[in-house]
Amino acid sequence: MTYKNKIVWITGASSGIGESFAKAYYREGAKLILSSRRTEELERVKKDLGADDERIKILKLDLALAHELPAKANEAISLFGTIDVLINNGGISQRSLFAETEMETIRKLMEVNFFGSAALTREVLPVMMEQRSGHVIVTSSLAGKFGTKFRSGYAASKHALQGLFDCIRQEMYEYNVAVTMVCPGPIKTNITMNSLTADGSNFGKMGALHDHAMDADEMVDRIWGKIKSQKEEIYIAGKKEMLALYLKRLSPALLNKILKNSKVT
Repeated sequence: MTYKNKIVWITGASSGIGESFAKAYYREGAKLILSSRRTEELERVKKDLGADDERIKILKLDLALAHELPAKANEAISLFGTIDVLINNGGISQRSLFAETEMETIRKLMEVNFFGSAALTREVLPVMMEQRSGHVIVTSSLAGKFGTKFRSGYAASKHALQGLFDCIRQEMYEYNVAVTMVCPGPIKTNITMNSLTADGSNFGKMGALHDHAMDADEMVDRIWGKIKSQKEEIYIAGKKEMLALYLKRLSPALLNKILKNSKVT
């Protein structure tokens, strides 16, 4: 796979994993559309990459504003005339007990993490189907494979993404459009800082799991070969998290006993 002059649209591109994807694709010659809510941070990423107006466009986007997403997708397509790679990376996490969490907070998690990715993908797929090529990448999580304490809405949104994009993958084989689910464990980004608490306010601090995790650049570097080969599912995590994934498949009861006593903040 070569990305020279390919058009890559990245949501959540203002920091963390999204920014690291932007670096990787830019190095390979792609043209980028960078989206998030924070225009000033997108401009910083653009400047760090080289401030190339011919290869980098900024498109402000709030995944929580469902009514705006179809028009935003059409605007993204119009910037370079097509989309070759869509990276659904924007999202938020959670740190609260379900019994204490307001339903509005759960709805926001689903709106941003699930419905946002679904809506943008639905608008971009016809373009890819017509050109009979494309790659849709979704930054999911190991939380899309098993749940832990304090992540009910987050895990639900990631499980929903898994089901949706498994179906889309089957529908897109005949159109030569690939679907990749990237399922990381803890990565050192601001996702914990920005996690929603029970009332929807920000958690505001770094969790212990993420504080000592690999950073986003290392993560993208380690999975880059699999991204280029359009692998259908990619897992990237520490030994404990990968063990949990295998136990979910082989012995869910044992995994539940282990997670019951685990610190997961």
